[in-house]
Amino acid sequence: MPKRRLRTAAFLAVTAVLALLAPTAEARTDPGIPRLTDGSGRALTLRGWNLADKENRGERALDDITERSLRDLAAHGFNFARLAVFWDDLEPERGRYSERYLRKIEQVLDWAARYRVRVVIDAHQDIYGPAFGTHRGIPAWATRTDGLPYKPHPDDWFAEYFEPAVQAAFEHLYEDEDLRRAQSGMWRVLAGRFAHHPAVFGYDLINEPMGRMRPGEDMFEAARRIEATQITPMYNRIADAIREVDRRHWLFIEPTPAAGEGKRTGLGRVDDPKVVYAPHFYNAAMEAGRDYDPASGWLERYEAEIVHYPREHRVPIVVGEWGPLNSGLPNMGRFYEDAIASIGRYASGWASWQWCYGGGYCALERDGVRFQPNKERTVRAYAAAVAGVVRGESYEEGRYRLEYVPGSWGVTEVSVPALAGGWRVSVAGPAWAEASSVPPGKAGTVRVRALGGGAVTVTVTSR
Repeated sequence: MPKRRLRTAAFLAVTAVLALLAPTAEARTDPGIPRLTDGSGRALTLRGWNLADKENRGERALDDITERSLRDLAAHGFNFARLAVFWDDLEPERGRYSERYLRKIEQVLDWAARYRVRVVIDAHQDIYGPAFGTHRGIPAWATRTDGLPYKPHPDDWFAEYFEPAVQAAFEHLYEDEDLRRAQSGMWRVLAGRFAHHPAVFGYDLINEPMGRMRPGEDMFEAARRIEATQITPMYNRIADAIREVDRRHWLFIEPTPAAGEGKRTGLGRVDDPKVVYAPHFYNAAMEAGRDYDPASGWLERYEAEIVHYPREHRVPIVVGEWGPLNSGLPNMGRFYEDAIASIGRYASGWASWQWCYGGGYCALERDGVRFQPNKERTVRAYAAAVAGVVRGESYEEGRYRLEYVPGSWGVTEVSVPALAGGWRVSVAGPAWAEASSVPPGKAGTVRVRALGGGAVTVTVTSR
């Protein structure tokens, strides 16, 4: 079961308004924002879920993530997973890295490779780490509090980010030279171990970074200062460390959760050619258990602000986390459609929170067969890789249409989920599909090869 992300008063002010998802029609990505690409230059769309085991640690770390998790994910047509790993498990004592934990990560990656799921390894933290209650992330030995107080908030755990001891710990992580070296060293070990693993697509450098507010600052002023003066330099340090052992994979960077309130980030440029902006989207009211309000305008405000960083710095965007606590409320069907459509206008993909079996944020019911209410709306056809320039996409239940102008760099792939009757495939223009149908009951990939110049339209229709 995922930890409840209840965020009341203090959280309502800071919540990370993650990403938004799609209605029945999906517009092409904002032309001012680059598309995410693979090694062949194909435009990619990542769609998937987060994999996280926050409850188990030590010898049982990652036990809740099994081969079934990856098999089921892929069986519904998803091609992406954001895998939470914890520094406190990787380096429980300073300078001693856990080979057992590295092997467990490798096992998850092996399953992902088997089912053709791309993985971003996420250095996850909640409330800094295990020095503060039951939280996970940065090791206790790398936690410095200046003797300041910490009080748990069991009914609103996000409020703990504003505890003086937690804010001091972040400040020391950013400013103390020995902790900087330790964090870079951890990433050299992690990236060095998995640089050549076929499932690895990238690295998320730290989950939901926070920091210390100064007297007289409001939360948003503090966030912009922390992002500009502490988090950006941290990202550049980590990028340099990773590039010592891995020059190939994408680096995913996050703003503070304050960006989720529709505020512009203060992050500066990360000096690397393969950077992905990876904000989160959690609406504060919905996190507190309330229904989606389409008239509130928060989704539109979020979209209007979140695009500024990727436009300015010419980097692709992938939403790293999103999803409501209670997906069964009356307006949640509308939320999923509005959100997916919004993300499609500016992002190259998303990972919802969280692929697990049960209640709360879990994708599926405990039986592992049924989706929780409205979460089945995330299952749909999409262009996983386009060998050319996308001109338009549309999706209605049972029908997906892609228009693109072919390039000279490979095969276009359209991912379709399993349907009882299967799918029909048609292609218009100078191209051909390797198969004219997808058989009943199986998720599949429609591969299209261009024969020459001119626009191509691929249509997949349920049978």
